[in-house]
Amino acid sequence: MTENMFAQARAWVLEDLAALLPGLPGEILARIEVTPTKDAAHGDMASNAAMVAAKPAGKNPREIAAALASSLGMRPGIAKAEPAGPGFLNLTLEPALLLAQVPVILAAGEGYGQGAGRGRVNVEYVSANPTGPLHVGHCRGAVVGDALANLLAKAGYAVTKEFYVNDAGAQVIALGRSVYVRYLEALGLSPQAYIDTVSGGMQYGGAYLIPIGAALAEKYGDEFAETPEAHWLDIFRDFAVAEMLKLVREDLAALGVVHDVFSSERAMVEAGGVERALRQLQDRGLIYEGVLEPPKGKTPEDWEPREQTLFRSTEFGDDVDRPVMKSDGSNTYFANDVAYHADKMARGFSAMIDVWGADHGGYVRRMQAAVKALAGDTPARLDVLLCQIVRVMKDGAPVRMSKRAGTFVELRDLIDEVGPDAVRFIMLMRKSDAQMDFDLNAAVAQTRDNPVFYVQYAHARCRSVLRAAGAVDARAELSSLTAPEELALIRRLISWPRMVEQAAEAREPHRIAFYLYELAGDFHALWNAGRDNAALRFIQAESPVETAARIALVAATATVLRSGLAVLGVTPVEEMR
Repeated sequence: MTENMFAQARAWVLEDLAALLPGLPGEILARIEVTPTKDAAHGDMASNAAMVAAKPAGKNPREIAAALASSLGMRPGIAKAEPAGPGFLNLTLEPALLLAQVPVILAAGEGYGQGAGRGRVNVEYVSANPTGPLHVGHCRGAVVGDALANLLAKAGYAVTKEFYVNDAGAQVIALGRSVYVRYLEALGLSPQAYIDTVSGGMQYGGAYLIPIGAALAEKYGDEFAETPEAHWLDIFRDFAVAEMLKLVREDLAALGVVHDVFSSERAMVEAGGVERALRQLQDRGLIYEGVLEPPKGKTPEDWEPREQTLFRSTEFGDDVDRPVMKSDGSNTYFANDVAYHADKMARGFSAMIDVWGADHGGYVRRMQAAVKALAGDTPARLDVLLCQIVRVMKDGAPVRMSKRAGTFVELRDLIDEVGPDAVRFIMLMRKSDAQMDFDLNAAVAQTRDNPVFYVQYAHARCRSVLRAAGAVDARAELSSLTAPEELALIRRLISWPRMVEQAAEAREPHRIAFYLYELAGDFHALWNAGRDNAALRFIQAESPVETAARIALVAATATVLRSGLAVLGVTPVEEMR
C-alpha cells in the first residue's frame, strides 16, 4: 500500500487518461493534479485532468471528464467518480481504502510522508550583520528558514543550513569603533574626545557592548587607550565580531536553530572570491565599462553619474545593469554577493534558497540574474523568500524596545516571554511576505486562539489516551471506524505526504502550521464527540475490538502530529501542565 494516496490516485488518472487520449505531451501531463476537494460533500479528491487535456486533445472537457469518471469508477477502492462543473473530476474513496492507510502510517512511524532522492539544496537564512543581538525581525527569518530547511529535508532533499556572516565593510568597522568607546569607559576614561573624531559618531550604542569593552580592558589594560586607530581597529573589530557571533549562536540555539555552516564574507573576499566571480562573468562578455541612466525616484546608493564597471544583468531578466565596481575601484556590495553565490555554486549547490527581509525585495531580480549568468548552461536556481516585519503587541499596544539594545525588541526577550515553541509556531501562522502582529497575550493563552497550545494539546491528549490504553495493535480490525468524525480525521492524515511535497515545492513552510492546526481541530472534534456519544470513546472496556481500532487511529494521529511538529521545530509535549 502506497503512503501517498494522492500520488496513487494521480497515477490512476494518468493511466486512464493515456488509454483514453494516447500521445498527450509530457508538459501537459505534468500539469495534471489530484488534490483534496474543498467541500467534503464533493468527495475526497478532485482532478483537473479533463480541463488540462481538453485543448491539446481538441475535445470538450466535460466529455473527457465523463469518460474518465466511467473508467475510474471501476477501479477497486474508488466508490464513486463524477464529472463536475465545466470539466473537473471528483473522486470518493471506499472507506476500506481510507482505513487501510492507518496501519501504513503506524508502520512508517514519523517517517510517514518522508521523500527521497531530491538532490542537494542550500538554505541561507538569518545572515544578520554581526553588530548586535538578534531582534524580532531576524527571528521571523530564522524561523521561516529553519522550518523550510526541515521541510525540504522531510521532502527528500539533502539540506545544508547556512549563515552568511557579513563581516566585511563599514558596519564592522563601526562596531570596532563602538567597542573602543566601551573599552575606554571600562578603563574609567572619557570617550568623548575620541567620539568627536569619528564620522557618524558611535553607531552602536546598546548596552550589550559594555561587557565586550570590559573584556578588552581586562585583556589589554590601557595599551590602546591613547593610540591611533591603526594600532587597534583590526583587533577590536575581530574581537567584537567573534563575541557577537557567540551571542548570535546562543540566541539562535535558544530558538532551536542550529546552522551547519557559517560563511565569512571577509574570508571570501580576502581569498579572492570577488575577483574570481567577476573574471568568470568577464570571460562570458558580461562585464563592461559604462554610465547608467539616472534612476527614477529614489537614488540607490550604488549609482554614480560617471563611468563604472557594470554587469549585464538585463540579459537575465533584470530591469537595469548593475554596478560591480565603483569609480574608485572598490567593490560594490552586490559584487560581494555575486561572489558569495558563486562560492555556493562552486561547493556543489545548484539549488539555493535565501531568506531575506522584505526591505531587500528590490535586490531579488539582480541576484537571480547573477546566478543565471554564473550558471551558464548548468541548471541553477535561486529562490528568495522575503519576510515582512513583525510588530510585537502586548495588552493591545506595540512593545517598542529592549532594555539592553535600547531601540528594538531582542529575540531573546521574546523567547523568554513566551518560549521557543510559541515563537516558532506563531511566526509560521502567516505567510512570510505578509506583515504580522505577534500578540504576547495570545501566545500564552490556553485557548484555541493560541495555535501552538491547540496543536500541542491535541498531541498531549493522544499521548494520554495511549498511556491509558497500553500497547497499540498495528494490525487491529478497523471496520468499526465509520463515524463521520473518524473518517474526517483519517482523510486529514492521509493528506500529510501530499502536504509535505506541495509545501516543499512551493517553499511555504507556513502550510505545515495550518495543516497541523486543522489536524488538531479534527482530533479535538472527535474527542468532543466521544463526550456525547459513548460509541465514539477511544477506550471501551466492553468492546476490545472497537477499542483497538480507535487506539490505532489515535496512535496514527499522534505520529503525524509529531512528524509535523518536527518540521516546525516545535516540541510534541506529552502532557499539558
